[in-house]
Amino acid sequence: MIILNSKLPTVGTTIFTVMSKLAQEYKAINLSQGFPDYDVSPKLTEYVTEAMKNGHNQYAPMHGLAALRELVSEKIKLLYQADYDTETEITITAGGTQAIFTALAATINAGDEVIIFEPAYDCYAPVVKLFGGLVKPFELHGPDYEIDWEMVKKLFTSNTKMIIINSPHNPTGSILQQQDIEALIKLTKNTDILILSDEVYEHIIFDEAKHLSIALYPELRERSFIIASFGKLLHATGWKVGYCLAPAKLMLEFRKVHQFNVFSVNTPMQTGIANYLKNEDIYQEVGSFFQQKRDLFRSMISQTNFKLLPCKGSYFQSVSYSHISNEADADFAKRLVIDYGVAGIPISAFYTKNNEEKIIRFCFAKKQETLEKAVERLMKI
Repeated sequence: MIILNSKLPTVGTTIFTVMSKLAQEYKAINLSQGFPDYDVSPKLTEYVTEAMKNGHNQYAPMHGLAALRELVSEKIKLLYQADYDTETEITITAGGTQAIFTALAATINAGDEVIIFEPAYDCYAPVVKLFGGLVKPFELHGPDYEIDWEMVKKLFTSNTKMIIINSPHNPTGSILQQQDIEALIKLTKNTDILILSDEVYEHIIFDEAKHLSIALYPELRERSFIIASFGKLLHATGWKVGYCLAPAKLMLEFRKVHQFNVFSVNTPMQTGIANYLKNEDIYQEVGSFFQQKRDLFRSMISQTNFKLLPCKGSYFQSVSYSHISNEADADFAKRLVIDYGVAGIPISAFYTKNNEEKIIRFCFAKKQETLEKAVERLMKI
């Protein structure tokens, strides 16, 4: 008999897989997992197809195609006035989650403490634990999910190795403000604490707000891994292409892990993306594209019995059902699928400890007719 001591004994299947499977089983409209149900740009697929036909089908360089790294460097300089060296400070990754995993694998040792803000994307805590780290969660609460930095300071110890931040935030749609950045600078000044900044929704920000990338701040840039995603930008989540930015010293360690994890990312996708994004309007306009969807979805949801929470970025809208039901959010989310044919994500799934604020997250990166059909069903609740 084989005895295996699990490295993640308390971890099960992700809530995204669970809810998407349930939606498929009951033929529900899937507003749970964050993926579009509309096609990517025909021009983008044309560029990728062209790359395949032209023989770009073998291994890319370990750190990514030069053309794509150069494009990333130009984009960061344009948007955030920051210089990242294409040879030593930019690595193309197999999506944002792989980049997060690799950054943690390269830096977290047994006993290191990592501060995360919950509700949090569900890969952070398990990966920290996988490498022997200790998760120090700081709970945020609706409706605004604002950070009390004086309380965060109390989590700091001599073993604090990293802080993970995420803006625009999944699942709440909140964004970091200037006072948050100033507090983070103050807390990490004259320390060896690293920052992992998950910015995969950087272009999906609303109401003329500015995305405060860590790349904007030299004091933070020197200690930070910045994670980004082409999948979110290009409506092509299944392609799993992203990138990591970091100063050369940190990127050196990142690449030591990256080369033995995925080694390199698929070549034709990199080639196609590099050609497609030469038009900077594509990433400059994606925010307004999603704001139209957000505004439409919010206007329709406001006609239901759900209560809208703020949504300042990302393509997720959280709603409260506290005045509709006393059920736990996981039970309520399952009943939404089974009885009403709409799938969402219970926010408690993003907390380490059970948190029952009776909030569900919906994804609005969908066709208008999909959103209309979903809301028509939610109107019955």
